[in-house]
Amino acid sequence: MFYESAAVREVEREMSAFLDGSQMKRLHECLSRVMGIKDLESPDNKALLQDFLNAKTVEGCSPRTIQYYSITLGHFIGFLNAPLHAVGTAEVRNYLASRGESGTVSNVTLDNIRRIISSFFSWLEEEEVIYKSPVRRIKKIRSVMAVKPVISDEEMEVIRDSCENLRDRAVIDLLASTGMRVGELVRLKREDIDFEKRECVVHGKGNKQRRVYFDAKAKIHLQNYLKLRSDQDPSLFVSLKAPFRPLNISGVESRLREIGREAAGLRLHPHKFRRTMATRAIDKGMPIEQVQVLLGHSKIDTTLCYAMVDQQNVKRSHSKYIG
Repeated sequence: MFYESAAVREVEREMSAFLDGSQMKRLHECLSRVMGIKDLESPDNKALLQDFLNAKTVEGCSPRTIQYYSITLGHFIGFLNAPLHAVGTAEVRNYLASRGESGTVSNVTLDNIRRIISSFFSWLEEEEVIYKSPVRRIKKIRSVMAVKPVISDEEMEVIRDSCENLRDRAVIDLLASTGMRVGELVRLKREDIDFEKRECVVHGKGNKQRRVYFDAKAKIHLQNYLKLRSDQDPSLFVSLKAPFRPLNISGVESRLREIGREAAGLRLHPHKFRRTMATRAIDKGMPIEQVQVLLGHSKIDTTLCYAMVDQQNVKRSHSKYIG
């Protein structure tokens, strides 16, 4: 905290339930003046942002997530004309409104921005930089949930036929059968694969480990691919040419886009395999809690958002149970 007096801190702590950030600032200035207490220097907004990013790094957030937080919160801080401890709900709403009115972001993206700002202020509250997050009273931003397409059985065969090498076919079959994230895929080592049990351990978000399972096609293509490897790199997937460096996320994304274009102009990206696997699993009757475990989601609501049940099956079920 920024205050030297325990009495001032206690008064402000009790009043924080009734006042917003700007009102708390005025209360603090009044108490400090009346009681003759000198303020300690307030931390710089950018310094607090860096502290937050450092904390998230220690918690195990990926470099991509840290970069997204940095860009999003850096833009927010640049919009402010006040130190963070003096920011109220109105200032946050004004910022979100300006982003929405700009027409450059969707409501889904805008709500992601809201969640990141909320996470930042919650951390400031936990660190006792502020007494109360100004984002508490800002509700979730609603958006229309569009049914995102999944990969059909026919498209999957075309995609496999478009693969020019065993590595790409193994990558596709592993993504399709496990539903793992692309970041988890590129971190896999040869030793992580258990061919006998057709399973592997992946390292998910927050360095959480979970077990995923692959089908017979993925097993055969993986084994054939590894037999052709002449390098000694422990990574499961590497570049096709020397010096055989481990694949990275952008490399996988780029290659899938190329395969998609060759496969009758499909828009293909790693996440589409994940969504397809989740949809198929739920559609065939797998309990949602088990799908949640396979995907590594901490909240079941996230799993429901990923998996959209096939509408034709809903129609058939309606005829069976109701019609």
